[in-house]
Amino acid sequence: MMKRPQSVTALDDLGRVRLSQSFFMREFLYSEVANLHGMPNIPDDPELAIMVGKRLCEDILEPLQATFGKIWIRSAFRSCDVNGFCSGQQRAGKKGYGCASNEANFARHIWDRRDADGFAGAMACIVIPWFADKFENGTDWRALAWWIHDHLPYSTMYFFPRMAAFNISWHERPKKRIDSYIAPKGCLTKPGMPNHEGDHSEWYLGFPELVQPQT
Repeated sequence: MMKRPQSVTALDDLGRVRLSQSFFMREFLYSEVANLHGMPNIPDDPELAIMVGKRLCEDILEPLQATFGKIWIRSAFRSCDVNGFCSGQQRAGKKGYGCASNEANFARHIWDRRDADGFAGAMACIVIPWFADKFENGTDWRALAWWIHDHLPYSTMYFFPRMAAFNISWHERPKKRIDSYIAPKGCLTKPGMPNHEGDHSEWYLGFPELVQPQT
């Protein structure tokens, strides 16, 4: 069993773990909160973090990058300490930075903890520059949301106004739910809603066809 890194050498080795063709663990460990406040952002269970990170990268991020070009990882793995600090759970009397609680982020941004039902998962907040430019010029965020919904095995997505950044997750029991802070705000779709099934290609006319990366 791989232990939590306790030395620069061990942490360097963890960062060199290749999660997929294009992605290595190191780029998912960066955190502005951890960097500014001098907190290590290191998984307690590296093996679980690597397992779910590989699924996130191979099943979701690699196809996105192969189809739309370079994607930018804004925020991904958070340790319990970093997420707790970010959420305000560990900052008595102070507001956090907008992160959900640790319990809500298990099997999401906290890759190395299973959720309350015992399932594993991983989440990253990303920007797709190809789409960010289109969004800046008026393209509806729902175009990308529906393209991903129709093409990739995501669990959840949550869209944000700046550069159309969005959280996207892989999960052992996918929820297939999309929410947004961009108007129209709220839940775009989830199982049971009339718009959940079927083809949504009228939303993303002119988008590229899905490209599966070579392995």
